[in-house]
Amino acid sequence: MTRPALSAVIELFKPITWFPPMWAFGCGVIASGVPVSGRWPVIVVGVLLAGPLVCATSQAVNDWFDRHVDAINEPQRPIPSGRMPGRWGLGLAIGWTGVSLAVASLLGPWGFGAAVVGLLLAWAYSAPPLRLKENGWWGNAACGVCYEGLAWATGAAVMAGGSMPSGRSLLLAALYSGGAHGIMTLNDFKSVEGDRRLGVGSLPVRLGVQPAARVACWIMGLAQLLVVLALVSWGQPVPALVVGLLLMLQLLMMDRFLDSPSERATWYSGFGVPLFVAGMMVSAFALRSLEAGRA
Repeated sequence: MTRPALSAVIELFKPITWFPPMWAFGCGVIASGVPVSGRWPVIVVGVLLAGPLVCATSQAVNDWFDRHVDAINEPQRPIPSGRMPGRWGLGLAIGWTGVSLAVASLLGPWGFGAAVVGLLLAWAYSAPPLRLKENGWWGNAACGVCYEGLAWATGAAVMAGGSMPSGRSLLLAALYSGGAHGIMTLNDFKSVEGDRRLGVGSLPVRLGVQPAARVACWIMGLAQLLVVLALVSWGQPVPALVVGLLLMLQLLMMDRFLDSPSERATWYSGFGVPLFVAGMMVSAFALRSLEAGRA
């Protein structure tokens, strides 16, 4: 059987998508309040697990089970274009799942358990019989948990030697997971035609383009507003102000995005989402001072 070129394999794994979970893992590391000196091997393994392994696996799984949709929406992708021949896409998805679990075993029970949950959600998102992505509410929630909350909580836990992260850290992880639900919706505007034809119930398909855009903005904005309120209640006014200012900038961009969601979703992803993730790091550093003081 013809083997795919390395470039096709890399494209299947979509390195550009690795950043969010790697960033969230880093936020969890910082939010733990544990000094990073002497912990670099654990941090490096965790970052690799979050991005090039678990996230890459989720991309391969998604592309395999979405190959018929991609043939309509994005025929240039490796599988529908034929650059990933036969069942190589499925084989890579299964193989990389195994590699991810092997590496996760190096992070102790919490790290391994988090990887198992993340991989299960990755397969459930794309593969039948669950195929969560056919319901935009459930599918985007699964992505938000994997990309942000689970990675954040894992970073905090492995830094603490495998113990449960603090309630404040888990709250921020949950809030940013919720906000990521809206970010995931941004990715659906480019594929409305194929999703509608093949029965994929993304929010733009279920609600309509304009209502889905408003829902995405409300979800992203409300999550960050709750983060601001949490930081204020924890006696962190300066980080709360910074996150609030980042939110205000996003609101200005959202107004422009809502004028033409289908055309400007990619634009907002490129300029608005970085402000969202910047707020995550600001919040992590705010929590770091609190957790270090408690220790």
